[in-house]
Amino acid sequence: MTDTTPFAARRAAFRALHQDGFFVLPNPWDAGGAVRLQKLGFAALASTSAGMAWSWGRADGEVTVDDVIEHLGLLVAATDLPVNADFEAGFADTAEGLAANVARAVEAGVAGLSIEDRIGGDLYALDTAVERIAAARAAIDASGQDVVLVGRTEGFLIGRDDLAPTIERLVAYSQAGADCLYAPGVTRYDDIAAIVAAVAPKPVNVLLWGPDMKLADLPGLGVRRASTGAALAAAAWAGFEAAAKALVL
Repeated sequence: MTDTTPFAARRAAFRALHQDGFFVLPNPWDAGGAVRLQKLGFAALASTSAGMAWSWGRADGEVTVDDVIEHLGLLVAATDLPVNADFEAGFADTAEGLAANVARAVEAGVAGLSIEDRIGGDLYALDTAVERIAAARAAIDASGQDVVLVGRTEGFLIGRDDLAPTIERLVAYSQAGADCLYAPGVTRYDDIAAIVAAVAPKPVNVLLWGPDMKLADLPGLGVRRASTGAALAAAAWAGFEAAAKALVL
């Protein structure tokens, strides 16, 4: 695949980050945050659906695909770094609709894009979820642009903390064309190592989650990248509220 767009160099750099070593992928929620994180020396960034929604005065899940495409364009324009899109479940019920939306995100200039398998408080049936990953893969391939596809399963986030079906889904998403695999909410190191082994040699993303997870421990487990999700946004809003409350008479 030869990417000849203005974003080709970023995408090549992003793919190279996944080949070996370990990197941290912080999640800014606005252009100012993206600029600050670049100045701090990070090699790549990722959007956050929750952080974006909060900054727009909405709850997570209350933004539209048009909102997200606009937001991704702002992040991409603000920084020279590769941007990985938190694209939720693709903002479409059908695989065809998902593919069309993925094509729009690619055109916005992202270097990576994650598709999750959650619908409301449940997961898509496995065969449906696989079909959706395959549709996203096909849309990226049809664009001719070198965008990393992340297959993401949400089971642990909705209380389904049985590792076996999580690994089954990640392996299936890998086989359907995902370049990187991600199960946010998995925190036990033995579980993380088992996921890494199951999808090898493809890279695994881990969400930094809880006080017991140490960033320095993750490379030894074979993790290729770690992201912060909405944690930076939550910390910023907590500081904002604390300062604002001090002003209330």
